[in-house]
Amino acid sequence: MDKNPRLIIVSELPGAGKSTVAEGIAENFGFPVFSVDPIESSILKSGIKRSFETGLAAYIVAETLAAEQLKLGLSVIIDAVNPVPQARQAWQNLAQKYKVKLIIIECRLDSNIHRKRLESRVRNMHGIAEVSWSDVENLLKEYSPWEDEKFILDTSKSKQKNLEEAINYINSIG
Repeated sequence: MDKNPRLIIVSELPGAGKSTVAEGIAENFGFPVFSVDPIESSILKSGIKRSFETGLAAYIVAETLAAEQLKLGLSVIIDAVNPVPQARQAWQNLAQKYKVKLIIIECRLDSNIHRKRLESRVRNMHGIAEVSWSDVENLLKEYSPWEDEKFILDTSKSKQKNLEEAINYINSIG
């Protein structure tokens, strides 16, 4: 059991460095990461056709797995785009229900660097095509700013520097 269980959300557009940051935080603290994309990919492996519902199901599975850990007094990391307030409400509700600190890290990246990283990225997830720059631009049109307190992490820096900043922020508030 953690002394101060936390629900850490690592969020932003595809290719901005969320998974790298989430995995680094997990390695540092020993917290589990629930990443929405691999969960959705696993759902697709069952033969269900990709749709809005499979994406929603992936968020619900991540929420359920997180709740099981938080119920035990353990911290959790969520790796997800969370583009709209409805997606974020689940995390706010979990933090309230389990009386844990909600820590939001938003990974931001200069668009030129972001595009280059995205174009060279290969994830090979079953049933999920590689994300294109036009996909990101379309998603950006519906992406709502977080209203909650958050830490904006400029992920154009080195992996080590990003991780150091994220860990310092987590330690400073929770």
